[in-house]
Amino acid sequence: MAQEHWQREAIGLLTKLVSIPSPSTYEIKASTYLAGWLDAHGLSARVDEAKNAVGVKGKGNKEILLLGHIDTFPGEVPVRREEDLLYGRGSVDAKGPLCVFAAAATLVNVPVNWRITVVGAVEEEYATSKGARHVLAQRLETPPAYCVIGEPSNWDRVTLGYKGRLLLDVDLRVPFSHSAGEGRLPAEQGVDFWREVEQYCASFNAKQGATSPFAQLTPSLRHIASQDEGSFGAVKLGFGFRLPVGLSPAQLEQELRGLLAKLPAGTTATAQFSSREVAYRGDKSNPLVRAFLRSIRSAGGEPRFVVKTGTADMNVVGPHWPTTPMVAYGPGDSSLDHTPHEHIDVNEYVRAIDVLVGVLETLMQD
Repeated sequence: MAQEHWQREAIGLLTKLVSIPSPSTYEIKASTYLAGWLDAHGLSARVDEAKNAVGVKGKGNKEILLLGHIDTFPGEVPVRREEDLLYGRGSVDAKGPLCVFAAAATLVNVPVNWRITVVGAVEEEYATSKGARHVLAQRLETPPAYCVIGEPSNWDRVTLGYKGRLLLDVDLRVPFSHSAGEGRLPAEQGVDFWREVEQYCASFNAKQGATSPFAQLTPSLRHIASQDEGSFGAVKLGFGFRLPVGLSPAQLEQELRGLLAKLPAGTTATAQFSSREVAYRGDKSNPLVRAFLRSIRSAGGEPRFVVKTGTADMNVVGPHWPTTPMVAYGPGDSSLDHTPHEHIDVNEYVRAIDVLVGVLETLMQD
């Protein structure tokens, strides 16, 4: 396929897919379009039971899984082209990387012993990660030979890992004391508990000697609200935690339950934990990483490694496939994720396709 033609095809794919709104749980139109595009460009494609778009090229036993996500963060960003910049929700996070996967798969010849699977997974932006979990369930006994997760990191960077996650919602029921008395008011007790959480995390990081953001246990107060209920006050708090490698959500949950047990006498707490994801960091000494380093250099770049403080579908599948080399890759500036200014440079997008084509060709020489 002539270079100018495939570039037009690839940019057209991205523009169209970004133009189809697909916030989490509303992905079906985008999945249907992507599956149709893949099917028309040489892959055997369908929308699966989870509503993922899935395309397969080749019939070999050795699989390269290109796992992107087709859902987006909520909110509209008007789709428009300003010179080389394509604006639109999902252009960076993560339809740009997903379309790189689709385009690269159409451009390579797949040897008889290999197959490439492209997945546009649903609900990655939700804590459910429904699409990735469906992919995982199909491969628990036969993991892929290699896996690339579609997330923005710039065309010349390779992401090795993501922090884990735990969410906690707490409902406090606090007996009132007179505001002129010595007792702590309900809202004050809510703030006190947040400070206890902060102190615990700071102490954990100090004991671990954790100085980098990726190595630290990081808390966030997602929301807090209080209201009067007669002789009692109700306080609702929502916490988010980003976990380092080595700290499991179960371990942190146990520690937080211990903090809740120390609330003042008479105060009761109802706790709900959710979104438990283990932190994951892959190895950088394997054929997949070496293929990326070589291909980025061949495209004129100086490759770099990065780890992310958020979470991705890498957290879902990585811990279950310990023998599968895995990285995240994709064009785009991740600082634009979820913002009203989300956009991608189409030149970077095209360059990332070249890089991934080189990676796939290298891996399938084995």
